[in-house]
Amino acid sequence: MLATELISNSIPPLRTSDSAQKAMERMTEFKLSHLPIVNESQFLGLLAEDELIEVRDLGVPIGSLSLSLLNPFVYEDAHIYDIIRLLTQLNLSAVPVLDYKKNYLGLITINTLIASAASIFAVAAPGGIIVLEISNRNNSLAHMAQIVEADNAQILSSYVQSFPDSTKLEVTLKINKTELSGIIASFERYNYQVKAVFNSTKADDGTEDRFNSFMNYLNV
Repeated sequence: MLATELISNSIPPLRTSDSAQKAMERMTEFKLSHLPIVNESQFLGLLAEDELIEVRDLGVPIGSLSLSLLNPFVYEDAHIYDIIRLLTQLNLSAVPVLDYKKNYLGLITINTLIASAASIFAVAAPGGIIVLEISNRNNSLAHMAQIVEADNAQILSSYVQSFPDSTKLEVTLKINKTELSGIIASFERYNYQVKAVFNSTKADDGTEDRFNSFMNYLNV
């Protein structure tokens, strides 16, 4: 997923002729703490809400203020992973998108990114989650996929987390079924350490039937 696919066209940029009051109101309207300042198609910088808080006369144009504008942006073909990294590193609520002639194309907001990331990781799709702890020398997603597919299931999404000063990796798999007992057993048979399981349908061991029988006995 690229930057041009993530642009929120409903959020207009600020102009240097806009007042500080208008900038504050627009940030409140769109629930953002950053907005781009653009003249014609030229991106001038990213205005932060913290800068406006210090302004005493909100009626003055933002172009006449002495502002410490931020200058982060991404190009139109930037990948969503790089966009997420930039927003996280700089603690931004939005990032401008430019073409390679430095013309402003639009804005990507943190809310749009969250929704897109949810789609990428199949958050809304039904299924179970298995978290594996593995060695960084045993990181074969193809082998993990073979184990899952052998149980007539598929991996909908996956991600890997590393840890400082450790040779261990944590692999999270979203699988398109909730009955995971067979898959878990297969992973353990291949010496994968199953660290956690979520949204799994637990096998019926007769506990519910015994509970219901006991309650019927009490009601006699």
